[in-house]
Amino acid sequence: MFSLDRDATVPLADQIEARLRALIEGAQLPPGARLSSIRQLANQLGVSPNTVVTAYDRLVAAGLIESRGTAGFFVCEAASAVPSEALLEAGEEQEPVWLAQQANDQRAGVLLASSGALPASWLSDAIPAAVVQRALARNDAGMAARCPPQGLPELRERIAMLLRSQGIAADAGRLLTTWGGTHAIDLICRSYLQPGDAVLVENPGYFLMFGRLRQAGYRIVPVARRPEGVDLAALEAACREHRPKLLFLQSVLHNPTGWSSSAANLHRVLRITHQHGVLIAEDDVQGHFHPGHPTRLAQLSGLEGVIYYSSFCKALSPALRLGYIAAEPALLKPLLREKIYSVLTTGALNELVLLELLSTGRFRKHIDRLQQKLGAARNAAARRLRDAGVQLDHPGEGGLFLWGAVPRGVDVDELVKDAYLNKILLVRGATFKADAAADPHIRFNVAFSQHVRLAEYLAQRFEALASARSALARAGALS
Repeated sequence: MFSLDRDATVPLADQIEARLRALIEGAQLPPGARLSSIRQLANQLGVSPNTVVTAYDRLVAAGLIESRGTAGFFVCEAASAVPSEALLEAGEEQEPVWLAQQANDQRAGVLLASSGALPASWLSDAIPAAVVQRALARNDAGMAARCPPQGLPELRERIAMLLRSQGIAADAGRLLTTWGGTHAIDLICRSYLQPGDAVLVENPGYFLMFGRLRQAGYRIVPVARRPEGVDLAALEAACREHRPKLLFLQSVLHNPTGWSSSAANLHRVLRITHQHGVLIAEDDVQGHFHPGHPTRLAQLSGLEGVIYYSSFCKALSPALRLGYIAAEPALLKPLLREKIYSVLTTGALNELVLLELLSTGRFRKHIDRLQQKLGAARNAAARRLRDAGVQLDHPGEGGLFLWGAVPRGVDVDELVKDAYLNKILLVRGATFKADAAADPHIRFNVAFSQHVRLAEYLAQRFEALASARSALARAGALS
């Protein structure tokens, strides 16, 4: 099909990606054409299968090829234009709900470089049809099965086993299933807050949660987030001044920075919040992506004064919307009541499928593969972003995100607008700030940001801006 230049400085995976891209764009590989299998192409080119996997993953992320499970990889059909009136915008560009919508709308040709989700190809084999069939066979009622509002007892015990392996003291009675992390946040707010109550949040932090808190009339009190954890002096000062009811905190692989809190920092957080009577809601939605054994507040506290929540949606499947909350029974009971009032229960099918995945060990193997892919993607994305001129602040220990600053003098607001016109979705740092303060950072999703298209766009934009500034400086000197 083509040959590789082994003396070139360009990595072999990059060469494969570029050669296949040229064949697709030149119509030598027409829509619907089946590509060589990973093993076949690796043998033809004399490279490792992982090298081909890397190239294929990038082409899938670019929307040029698609995975059809065991059938292999195929060139995507030309996307037909969707009538503009069929796409209802939930908000203005770069608003929180608009940004959340983009990752799920997945409009043709848009590179989701700042998305909070994994590429579909990374999750395509996580839940085979056979697993769904076996899950349904677990229950005599099949699709007529009902799910207890607290969640299936067998599933809750499996989740408890997972938590105990992380050092978190939990059992089935301390768990409540949810439709995901966003649902968990909503239940916590409904159960423990009233309009006007002060809520502490990390700054930067999860933008969609900020919108939810404002919508309900709570007072948001931002507390600066550092690489080692929340700013302890600012936390203590905020507790004294605002008497908050609740603190939302992400101790592992913080969104958007990717940082994880140190054990020392978390110990102090527990001491300060206990002293001031502040309840903690610990978000561990990104925790599955951590390659090691990080420390969590729920682990240190034994769930005393901590409501812990996580989700399987990002790591397994957006179609399997399921998460959970872990808390002491006295804290869990109001949450269960709110769940019954709002949605009654989660889906029996979702819970039966997850039970099957956890019972067979398939989930653990899938997570191991994801962490390996994320590690390779982080290395590639970090290298390309730095080469393009992005400064990466404390890249962290793993996970989905890199927090990068644009060069001095670059207007980040204009950059993200121009990028979207060029079908690249970037999210500016100010969007993640609870106080909406200006910020030179961008959140980069490593799975999509390893793509050469992003690096080339950023390098060209930064170079053009630098040239323009130089020309202005020369003109000023001459005058």
